[in-house]
Amino acid sequence: MDQSPVHDISEAECRKLLAAFEFGRIAFRVGDVLEVFPVNYHADGSAITFRTSPGTKLAGVLLADDVVFEIDHIGVREAWSVIGHGRARHLESSDEIAAAERLPIHPLIPTVTREFVRIDLDRLSGRRFHRQAAPAPESEPAASATD
Repeated sequence: MDQSPVHDISEAECRKLLAAFEFGRIAFRVGDVLEVFPVNYHADGSAITFRTSPGTKLAGVLLADDVVFEIDHIGVREAWSVIGHGRARHLESSDEIAAAERLPIHPLIPTVTREFVRIDLDRLSGRRFHRQAAPAPESEPAASATD
């Protein structure tokens, strides 16, 4: 039995975890600036959809070559993190927008957010961390007679 406190999470389980939660973070780089934003989202297995208002988040995520999406959980006995990489696109067709409006995306605060963004996931990975007591510090070596 593997006693390692760190284990990779399968892609299938990563997809289930993404679908089970609704709050995460997007990160992207535009030029020399790295940005991270919290978002409420919906995951359908192959993509993340979120809504936003016009501004830095919308402009930046659409300009970025690669968008990183991350969720995590810290519990008493274990913690985990799921990270997805992909390309973001602005939903513009009336069919796509109508479908996105029916998704259960629940903002933390009531704001007007009429723009929908979809991140099509190219890569997905995760790690599970089994929490345990910290190991005892190693005893310091005794000073030698020549010190």
